[in-house]
Parts: sequence; structure tokens; C-alpha cells
Amino acid sequence: MTSSGMNMNSKITFYEEKNFQGRSYECMSDCSDMSSYLNRCHSCRVEKGCFMVYDRTNYMGNQYFMKRGEYADYMSMMGMSDCIKSCRMINMHRGSYRMKIYERENFGGQMSELMDDCDNVMERFRMSNCMSCNVMEGNWLMYEQAQFRGRMMYVRSGEYKNFMNMGQNSMRFMSMKRINDSCY
Repeated sequence: MTSSGMNMNSKITFYEEKNFQGRSYECMSDCSDMSSYLNRCHSCRVEKGCFMVYDRTNYMGNQYFMKRGEYADYMSMMGMSDCIKSCRMINMHRGSYRMKIYERENFGGQMSELMDDCDNVMERFRMSNCMSCNVMEGNWLMYEQAQFRGRMMYVRSGEYKNFMNMGQNSMRFMSMKRINDSCY
């Protein structure tokens, strides 16, 4: 499957309470507003595939990457301050990965191209910041700090001219990782 194809095997189940208790909602695709299905969400189980979950509706706010596994109390595990409000399924990408990162918004300043993971933009490219990017191929996670730490943002094929317009107000990205077969 390509990143634009459907991944019929993806499945995540959300639960209102910790430890998979209370009402549940099974999801096999994107969901921009979970409030019509659950009052709150405090645990989840990813049976197949990978998902990004968000603490605001419409895929906004803080983002968290969820791969196959059980998250009995993800709020304390991940330091989330709020419940999951929306989720996006990540289709498996087979093939090469390619992304151009830019030091400033609107593709300004120094540009570097990535085809593999980068654990430290400053050391590898001598860039002090990454404020925009163009993803040509693949699904990527961008991290606020070096060594794939801190808050993250999911990006897929497309142009991202200004991360601030995407609800990532004060974030700058210092490391990037491919979402590849090992994540599934």
C-alpha cells in the first residue's frame, strides 16, 4: 500500500475510562471529533496499524503517535493534559522517503533534504531551526527536540509552509523520523 491507499487492517479502540473500562468506540479510519462517540477517552488499544491522536478536535493541538499496543492510562504515560479528541489513521508507506526542511517559514532560509531519520538537525545540517517543510514521499514524525524527544507532529506528502498556522505556535523541530514498516 502507498501512503495514499487505504489500510484496511488499521484498528484502534478508545475507552472512556482507564484500563479499557467504560464505553468504547472502535475506529478504523480518521475521526475529526470523537465527542459524538465518547464523553471522554482515558485508554486505548491499537490492534493493527498506526494512528496519530490529538488533544483537540479537527486534528489540532498536541499530537501523539500510537502504534500497536495497549495504552491502559495513556494520559499519565505520555504526559497528556487532556483527553483524545480526534485521531488520524496513518497508512503504511512502502517505498522511498524524501523531505526537504527549511530554516524559516514559507520555505525560506537554508534548505536540507532528508531521505532517512535525522536525530539532530543542528549537528547534521548546521540548521538552528526548522520552520517549514515539503514532504515528497513517506510519512514522518517531526520532534521538538533532538534525539526524537519532546512534542511531535505528523506530516505526510504535501507542503507545510508555516507550522504556526497548524496550531504548533512555539514549536521548532530539531529531529525527524520516518514512520516505516518497523512501526507497524
